[in-house]
Amino acid sequence: MMFDLKTITRANIVNLTAYSSARDEFTGSEGLFLDANENPYGELNRYPDPYQTELKREIAKVKNENPSNIFIGNGSDEIIDLLFRIFCEPGKDSALTFSPTYGMYDVAAAINNIELIKIPLNSGFQINEASLEEYLVNPKLKLILICSPNNPTGNLIDSSVIERIASSFNGIVLIDEAYIEFSESNSCIGLLSIYPNLIISQTFSKARGLAAARIGLAYSNPNIINLLNRVKPPYNVSTLNQQAAIEAIGDLDKFEKNKAQILKNKKILSDALNQVSIVEKVYPSEANFFLIKTRNANAVYNALVQQKIIIRNRNNVIENCLRITVGTKQENNSLVEALKLM
Repeated sequence: MMFDLKTITRANIVNLTAYSSARDEFTGSEGLFLDANENPYGELNRYPDPYQTELKREIAKVKNENPSNIFIGNGSDEIIDLLFRIFCEPGKDSALTFSPTYGMYDVAAAINNIELIKIPLNSGFQINEASLEEYLVNPKLKLILICSPNNPTGNLIDSSVIERIASSFNGIVLIDEAYIEFSESNSCIGLLSIYPNLIISQTFSKARGLAAARIGLAYSNPNIINLLNRVKPPYNVSTLNQQAAIEAIGDLDKFEKNKAQILKNKKILSDALNQVSIVEKVYPSEANFFLIKTRNANAVYNALVQQKIIIRNRNNVIENCLRITVGTKQENNSLVEALKLM
């Protein structure tokens, strides 16, 4: 199927004249800055780089990508919202995802007045391709969102299925890889050169430990990145957060050490949970969390809250299931001991 970016982009976005900030018109770092109505005093008195040039340069080195293929968002949630705004006409177009999955897709669709079609994953939490056929040919379907590793199930979505979807769909396919750095499998970034409708999102919130800084990443071809840059707010990522991300990506030893410790704790926690009588199943996970099945998820969740142990109750999306983030050794031990007494 021939993919035409202009055809699937909202007409008002195609014709949009993006806001031109003072830092668009002059990008140098030296001079008397009297152009942006900034306060001349202070340490944080200047607007941030609107295109996060230094941060993109450092990310490009690590990911072996061109900076022009990278977009920086105020968390991945901004990226998700922008995709709805760029490609889906409110009240007319639709998007599609696979349930259960990340709840922000629902929220972003509702905010933008877009119908979100939700196709259930099969018993192995994989995509049933046959259920997709009628939707892929619908010209009103503009966006497909796939979370891999999936939240809350923890599993990777079959990459061959992702490729078949990307090759047969004349719309945008987002692969949300927030947890990919915890997986032994490769990112789908390598597919970007093959499929012009593919976008890969990642984040500094999980493996990089910068959830408070709100740094989301999107990788795609320069034409899609340009659309994201045109629609985003001019200064969407603060100087403080850009600097925090630059420091984090530069400290490879800390990143690898922390990730290795999390994965070690994950293995110990998995073994321990499998020995707890009230845990009926621990689902396989490629992320930094587990989905577990119990006899009464609500009762277990409430009992843990009483002990100030907070996990995520997913009973409303998967019956009697709870999601547990891998913590420190001490935190995990406290959780397991509490579960043993139930």
